[in-house]
Amino acid sequence: MSSASPGDGRTAVVIEDDLEIRNLVCAVLEQGGFQVSSAASGREGVKVVREKLPTVVTLDIGLPDIDGYEVLRRLRSDSDCYVVVLSGRADEMDILTALQAGADDYVLKPFRPRELRARIDAMLRRPRRQSALPPPPSPPRATQADLTPDAASLLRVGSLVIDGDARTATCSGVELQLTKTEFNLLHDLARSNGAVRTKNELVRVARGRDYRGYNFVSRTDERAIEVHIANLRQKLARGHDESTLIATVRGVGFRMMEQSDESC
Repeated sequence: MSSASPGDGRTAVVIEDDLEIRNLVCAVLEQGGFQVSSAASGREGVKVVREKLPTVVTLDIGLPDIDGYEVLRRLRSDSDCYVVVLSGRADEMDILTALQAGADDYVLKPFRPRELRARIDAMLRRPRRQSALPPPPSPPRATQADLTPDAASLLRVGSLVIDGDARTATCSGVELQLTKTEFNLLHDLARSNGAVRTKNELVRVARGRDYRGYNFVSRTDERAIEVHIANLRQKLARGHDESTLIATVRGVGFRMMEQSDESC
């Protein structure tokens, strides 16, 4: 197995206890130009990630010591690497738990190597969230007509302000702590000017605009979008359960609706 150099822009770590699958994933990543390190247990995987500082980590859930969810939580305490969970568990709760713990993608086993490669390539095309910036002053209340970028590339709706260039979103002057995927979805909904975005369309937004090679959208992909939207609503609501900025259009998808400033 190739040894990755700390901080290298094309490094990856594979955390998988099944030797055959571990070798397959390593081969897929090496073919994609990565220097790959691997680990067969959760604790070893956390240690390797902290040593190698990889760009991408693939993570099995059913590890022999600590489970993948705990590994993911430990990684997210000090790493912004892209994490793809590879799991044979198709239960919705497993998917929800992984995404809520900070996974960027969830791929079911058995997987197709070309699909895994395409998903990783798509993730790498998503810009990383920039470091937190001081929140701008709370903007005046806006209408749906204000959902167009101004000279500073801002999108506004109510007290929500989205800066597409800085990849920040603030509500009532307080910056929201969003994952890469959550920001992409929120930005896309805001740019849609109140139009409905289907789950299929949002899956492609989450994958990345230049996604190529695998266009099938599964029920697992749609569930992942539902989880991301639920997380966004929690972060936007700030304790106001009676209203929500993102509305569900049953059987279709989601749309952004104007709210009062107190909704954020």
